[in-house]
Amino acid sequence: MKLKGWKELPIGGIVTQPGNSREVETGTWRIARPIVDPSKCTDCLICWVFCPDDSIPSNGKIRFETELYHCKGCGICAVECPYKAIEMVSEADVILEELKLIEKK
Repeated sequence: MKLKGWKELPIGGIVTQPGNSREVETGTWRIARPIVDPSKCTDCLICWVFCPDDSIPSNGKIRFETELYHCKGCGICAVECPYKAIEMVSEADVILEELKLIEKK
């Protein structure tokens, strides 16, 4: 299949593969990550419904840990959570804390 040039692409582009965001990892550019407080989370799955990247796995009854390889850190889940169980935390702060734990070992 020959790739189209930019002049041949439809306005707005097209999604050629359903669910293609699952195959795209964020790499190192995410600036915030969602942290869930399990004492506040009721598994209502509102976060799952609103996540634009399908980064919140669920079995339809409960939410599982956010899939950070795909999460862009947009914060929609935190904004939409009616129980304020999700806090967006600076990715740099999380990495610094992880490095401190490694240094202690």
